[in-house]
Amino acid sequence: MLTEIHVVTLFPDWFDSLHELGLTGRALAEERVRLRTFDPRTHAEGVHRSVDDRPYGGGPGMVMRPEPLARAIEEARQGSDAPVAALTPQGRRVDQEAVERLAGRERLILVCGRYEGMDERVHEELVDEEWSLGDFVLSGGELAAAALIDAVLRLQPGVLGHEESAAQDSFSSGLLDCPHYTRPEIWRERAVPDVLRSGDHAAIARWRRREALQRTRDRRPDLIDALKSEGRLDEDELAFLESPRDA
Repeated sequence: MLTEIHVVTLFPDWFDSLHELGLTGRALAEERVRLRTFDPRTHAEGVHRSVDDRPYGGGPGMVMRPEPLARAIEEARQGSDAPVAALTPQGRRVDQEAVERLAGRERLILVCGRYEGMDERVHEELVDEEWSLGDFVLSGGELAAAALIDAVLRLQPGVLGHEESAAQDSFSSGLLDCPHYTRPEIWRERAVPDVLRSGDHAAIARWRRREALQRTRDRRPDLIDALKSEGRLDEDELAFLESPRDA
C-alpha cells in the first residue's frame, strides 16, 4: 500500500494546491499518504543556485544540471529501494494498468523535468523508468506528476466514498465506463433508461456491460481489439459487438 509520494521538482509550491483539492486533498489531510517535495535548488552551489545551463553542442533552451538534480533524487530515495520515475515526453504512456501498479508501491518517487530536459547522465545513473501522459509536450513534469498523483491516490483504501467506484471506472475492465444518470427522471424531454429504474440488478448489470462495450467500440476500437487479442470477451459479447449499432 502506498504511504509516501516524493516529488523532485524545481517548483515545490506548485504542489501545495493538491492539499486543497477534493479526494486528493482529503487523502493528504487524513495522512493516508504523505506528500513531500525535493527541490534541486537546495543542492545547487553558488550565489544564484543555478540548476540549468546551456546544452553542449549548441541549440535552443537550457538543460537541467546533473549534480543538483542527482542530489535531490538521492534525497528523495533515501531509506527506500523504490524505483525512480521521471515524467518525460519519451516515457511509456500512462494507462490504468500502470496506475494500478504504481499505486501498489510503498513509496512513489516522481522526477519532474524542465527546460529541454535533464542531463542524460542522470537518466542513466538514477532514473529507473519514464512515464508520459501522451504524445504532446508540457512546460514541465509538474502537471503530469499531479495527474498521476490524483490517479494513484484514488485507488488507496478508504479514499473513495464507495470501494467499488474505482473498479467501475473507465479502463479498469479494459472498457470505457457506461453512461450514468441521476435526477430528474426526465430532463429536456429526455428520460432515464427504463432499465435503470426497474430495480432489476441483473438486468442493470447486463445493460451497463453492453453500453460499455458499445461505447468503447464506437469511441476507442483499439481497446476492443486489445480485449479480443487477450481473449477477454465471451461469445455473446463478440456477437453483440458485430451487431448493428441500434440492435
